[in-house]
Order: sequence, then structure tokens, then C-alpha cells
Amino acid sequence: LQATRDVPIVFVLVPDAVGAGFVDNLARPGGNATGFTIYEYSMSGKWLELLKAIAPDLTRAMVLRDPAVASGPGQFAAIQALAPSLGVEMRPVDPRDAGEVERAIAAFGQNANSGLIVTGSTGAAVHRELIIALAARHRLPAIYNSRFWIAADGLISYGPNFLDQFRRAASYVDRILKGEKPADLPVQTPTKFETVLNLKTAKALGLEVPPTLLARADEVIE
Repeated sequence: LQATRDVPIVFVLVPDAVGAGFVDNLARPGGNATGFTIYEYSMSGKWLELLKAIAPDLTRAMVLRDPAVASGPGQFAAIQALAPSLGVEMRPVDPRDAGEVERAIAAFGQNANSGLIVTGSTGAAVHRELIIALAARHRLPAIYNSRFWIAADGLISYGPNFLDQFRRAASYVDRILKGEKPADLPVQTPTKFETVLNLKTAKALGLEVPPTLLARADEVIE
């Protein structure tokens, strides 16, 4: 967008297209860019729901956010709205570097019946191995935003199917090449979500995965 306001741009996996300044609004982007966001705020409540399902004794959860991501407050609001009905106390944390990540998780891990929600961001991805290792060390059940984490020994994830976004983006490219304008193509939220579960990690944490949760999982890593 800094390079051109004329060449059509189709983006994918963007956390907050409006907050990042990519488009004026989702329904009418208004410029030369449109595409697909990675989040729909209401999905954030699903993180807490699934974490409570796999760790029924959970009474408090820390939400690890990236302060540079504009979608953070909206995600936390969706989680917080569900928390009272599940009997879970929420705590948002916005660490800025690896040291702050380690201190935050280590301190929170001292509390019994605690869990961790890691929202999606580049910052979290950079510290992926550290976060997963700390969750294991402090025996914190943790939920993440994509399969990317579970393949690296995270416990459970819920989020949009990334490949589906690229497939849908191809249809927008096709429409633009046939004459439609990005300004008239609404930014779309995810429509296909997936739950991925790592049984080896669940066993290491002493968690018994409910059969209903196993049945709901799109992929189970053993």
C-alpha cells in the first residue's frame, strides 16, 4: 500500500484490516486492497470454551497478547464476555519480548487450576518454542490459534483453516482480473475453522481428554 494505490491487492491472514489501515471498512474497502481476515472476534470465546473442556478444573486463565496487534482488545472482550458463565477469572498480559513472556508465564503458572490462551500474532509466533516449553514446564493447559502450534507439541488449537483462505483469495483475484474493483469486494472473515489436539501433550499434563472433545477435533496428533 505504501508502494501503490493503483495496483489491486488481495491480502490473506490479516488480523485486523481496518485497525491496520488496509481498508476503510470491511463491507466497502474503498481503495485498491481487499481480502480475508484471519479472525472473527466471536471465535475468541471458543478458545476459553475448549480450554475449559480439556481442563475442567480451570478457574483462571491468562490471555497472552501482542500489544502491536490492533485486534487484541476485541479478542479479549469476546473471551471476557464468556468467562463468568464458565467460572473463569481472566487476566490479559501484553509482553513485549522473550523476557517478559517468560516472567509472565512463570508467575502465572504458580497458581493452581490455571491455563493459558495464546492469541495469534507475529510476536507470539516468534516466541513459539519458548511459550510451548514454558507451558509444559509450569504444567499450564494452553490453547493456541492454529495447527502450527500443535505440531510443535502445543496442547490444543482452534482457528481458521489457512489453506482455505488462500483458495478463497484466488476467487477474488479471478474476479479482479475480469474487471471488478477491490473497492467493491467486501473483506471476508473466516468460514472454515478447525480444532487440532495433541494427545501426547495432554497425557504429559495429566489431562484426560473427554470423548466428546475427541469427536469434535478435526485432527488428533498422537
